[in-house]
Amino acid sequence: MSSAQYSKVKQIFKWLLLVLVLNFTVQADQSNALAKLEVLSLEQIMSAPDWMGNSPQNPSWANDDASIYFQKKALGHEHNEHFKLQLKQNLLSPIKSPDDWLLEASSHGELNKTKTHLVFTFQGDVYIQDQKNMQIQAITADAQKQSASHFVDPYTISFLVGYQIFFYHLENGLVRQIADFKLQKDPEFEKKKDYLQQSQPRLLDFIKNRQEENRFQKQRDNALKQQEYKTWYLGANKSIKTFRLSPDAKWLVLGLVDKDLTGKREQMPEWVTDDGYTKSRQVRSLVGSSKPINETFYLIDLLSGNKSKLDLSSLPGINDDPLKKLRKKAAKKIGYTFKERQQPRAISAYNWAENQGVEWSDNSQKMAILLFSYDNKSRWIVTLDITKKKLKTAHWLSDEAWVNDWAFNDFGWLPDNKTLYYLSEEDGYSHLYIKTGRRKSTQLTHGKFEVNHLTIGKDGKHIYYRANKKHPGIYEIYRFDLDSRSSQALTNLDGMNDYVLSHNNQQLLLTHSTSNQKPELYLLKVGEKTSASQLTHTQSQYFSSYAWIKPEIVEIASTHVKRNIYSRFYQAEEKTKDSSLRPAVVFVHGAGYLQNSHQGWSGYFREYMFHNYLVQKGYVVLDMDYRASKGYGRDWRTAIYRNMGSPELDDLKDGVAWLVKNKQVDANRIGVYGGSMVVL
Repeated sequence: MSSAQYSKVKQIFKWLLLVLVLNFTVQADQSNALAKLEVLSLEQIMSAPDWMGNSPQNPSWANDDASIYFQKKALGHEHNEHFKLQLKQNLLSPIKSPDDWLLEASSHGELNKTKTHLVFTFQGDVYIQDQKNMQIQAITADAQKQSASHFVDPYTISFLVGYQIFFYHLENGLVRQIADFKLQKDPEFEKKKDYLQQSQPRLLDFIKNRQEENRFQKQRDNALKQQEYKTWYLGANKSIKTFRLSPDAKWLVLGLVDKDLTGKREQMPEWVTDDGYTKSRQVRSLVGSSKPINETFYLIDLLSGNKSKLDLSSLPGINDDPLKKLRKKAAKKIGYTFKERQQPRAISAYNWAENQGVEWSDNSQKMAILLFSYDNKSRWIVTLDITKKKLKTAHWLSDEAWVNDWAFNDFGWLPDNKTLYYLSEEDGYSHLYIKTGRRKSTQLTHGKFEVNHLTIGKDGKHIYYRANKKHPGIYEIYRFDLDSRSSQALTNLDGMNDYVLSHNNQQLLLTHSTSNQKPELYLLKVGEKTSASQLTHTQSQYFSSYAWIKPEIVEIASTHVKRNIYSRFYQAEEKTKDSSLRPAVVFVHGAGYLQNSHQGWSGYFREYMFHNYLVQKGYVVLDMDYRASKGYGRDWRTAIYRNMGSPELDDLKDGVAWLVKNKQVDANRIGVYGGSMVVL
């Protein structure tokens, strides 16, 4: 057999093997779907979770609101598959062709005000869609990565390439650069010359003539330029942290920080590598070794070329030292001489969100920045009227423990271009506030519940939000009416719910789950008293065939604070009265800001199945949202400040006592395990 024939036979064998493997996988999946799961095993619980069915992720609306897009983990792989669901036809199709991918990307685009064209970015290039014939055309196709495409006016698009700003004109197809921001010294900056350097042109005609020729060439080149843009040299020792262009592309908020603020990074060996050799990877620097991040802000006038530094010296509390007592105590303990802090507190913009901590009004006349102090004790929202160019403090939130930088930082401008909205925990729970001009802020929602995930209605009269009003572990969707100053519940599904509002604001695309049902997509018409219709059915029949125990949500009285501790309790259904004492297991979810005793699907899905397994073996299980957990307000969250470990342990002890007193648990047969282990 020749080498060519051998190669061909080998290739055919590979294809046959692949077909057999795929066929086996499909048959195994089908057999699982037809089989019934009756007894749990550790092998089943710890196996790859594809057998459970992979839930939809990242749902979004198509531009016409007639279809939705979502992603789902591919069977046997780590990547996600993309799908389109046409709602009226109930037709589900995978996203495969380049045209399909572009249509999906266009759903995140922006229409111009005349609604003739839509702009979006995909794979680092900018595209426009003609709304008349729905044709999509690329306006960039190069190795550079374009981003932040936006309509400046009905016929002009702005976009970024790194820190370069460009315009694209629909009428003539011209791409024009507007500005360039470079992290280097200005090459035109002339250092002070010494005596010899000053004397050279006077003593040597050659030097003098060459310098004059260079000046002439530069002047001529500048005169011949057809398009002019300004290059801003920011210095080689700086880094750009905030770069936020106004909607009309006339203004830019620029935030600079010193370069190389992180301390020396630790080295972590990686043992599992592609080539089999151990590699060392740099990870985060040690606590306390990094320098404070202190951001300096500038307002750039891109038309005039003026650069104005924004003055933050009048921020309330900027010169306070909340850590003074602790620093003084620490200095005394280690024998250092305590030094008063001489500088204002270090601050920076909140950059965990896509807006980089900066929101412009639609008309580009007002701007707001969300600022956090480096010590995490204060949060400010400062506003600026573009005509006055002076910052004003619209809101100041401070906390002796720490301000929540993980959640409740939604803010922006209503469509009236003058009213600021934001979330704040100032009354102990995250609630919605608005502020107009010099008027005092108005709190719109009230109660012992948390508001998050804000969406502003197109009419400017409604604000949509998510909250746990009914129960700390149940999250429903609500709509606040700014005219009547009242809230309306849009869902009543119980469990855990999140939403995406349709472009026309008439439908909600919901992600709904319960404690024993994985997340699925549902559709609900806004304001209509109809039940939500289920769109996806991704949970496998094999998973659904098991009689999963729905954990009971119980409230355990605390002996340390005047509040109950919400907890999940797992036990078998009692068919006959059994007076014998039972063994118990207490699960401790990861310490820090997390809620697990809610009524939706848990991120600890393996632990959920393991708890069912334990019940199958005769145990009862308690899963507590001890102090520091999410969902119960500011004071529950910060109860561990400077005392981490003690409140959590006290709450767990109360849980053990409740088990012994109320659930026939043997005090000598109680185990504990979890993400952040606590030893009782």
